[in-house]
Amino acid sequence: MHTLVTGGGGFLGRYICEQLITRGDRVRSFGRGAYPELEALGVEVVRGDLADQNAVVAACDGVDTVFHVAARPGVSVQRLPYDKANTLGTENVLRGCRQHGISRLIYTSSPSVTFAGVDQCGVNESVPLALDWLQQHRSYYSYTKAIAEQQILQANCEQLRTCALRPHLIWGPRDQHLIPRLIAKAKSGRLRRIGEGTNQVDMIYVENAAEAHLQAAEALAQENSPVAGKAYFLSQGKPVNCWQWIDEILALAEIPPVKKSLSQQAAWRVGTVLEATYRTFGLRSEPPITRFLAAQLATSHWFDISAACQDFGYQPRISTSEGMQRLGNWLAEQNRLSI
Repeated sequence: MHTLVTGGGGFLGRYICEQLITRGDRVRSFGRGAYPELEALGVEVVRGDLADQNAVVAACDGVDTVFHVAARPGVSVQRLPYDKANTLGTENVLRGCRQHGISRLIYTSSPSVTFAGVDQCGVNESVPLALDWLQQHRSYYSYTKAIAEQQILQANCEQLRTCALRPHLIWGPRDQHLIPRLIAKAKSGRLRRIGEGTNQVDMIYVENAAEAHLQAAEALAQENSPVAGKAYFLSQGKPVNCWQWIDEILALAEIPPVKKSLSQQAAWRVGTVLEATYRTFGLRSEPPITRFLAAQLATSHWFDISAACQDFGYQPRISTSEGMQRLGNWLAEQNRLSI
């Protein structure tokens, strides 16, 4: 394939680029950075912003498959940046695909597009998008990802086959978002266990998530593809206790387990106040806690991945124990480099 990976320099995007290069595909990355590590692999690096229609459309020229991985993450209460990157950016990607006759588009979505503040235990893809709840509680990342997922799946047709993948809590070596923030909060003494600490959550090792994207792309190429126009949950296949897993990650970084806790109700109240404060004063940084985060960290959310296994052969090739060992080795190496 000749592929375009939006966000190819990011955490998941880089692993997708590496796996594509390893199997011999031509790869172009689109993102805001220079990413010399991708160029060293033979990836064509194109710099640009998702909100720039001309730049996105130009990046789509000459490729046959697009992995739309790039997005603005986080829990900021300022909506505009999410609209520009996640909603407008996806519209621009679709415009580029149509203008240049691209045949396959794989979108990296999120299970949080279906989260409505309550437990999700073993749910499958029949659960609806939680647009009203997400908008009401100002989870603009998840809300704009849900809008973008709708756009992607509605665009599916014979000329442009599309699908959406929903990997949950992507983790592993080179993560610059989830695990570094977790460790930083723990080191500063600001990390609190939210809720009773018994909630079960799904997660996925980054190389498994990347491999699923390649498998979905191959399945989209099939005649009468069962993947076209559908969304799929992805995970390691077995949920873990959220807070025990967090303690295990902290142990890999030689940090004591979380000792202090906060009830979900108290965290919700604090999040309400912080959201109002950040919104009133136009603060672009992220509040330490929001109502969405309070609900996410206190509830169970794990998913039935049988559809992905059946339709495009997904299996978590790298086990959780092996992935944790690799993560520990990477964290130890980062610690040595910082000394």
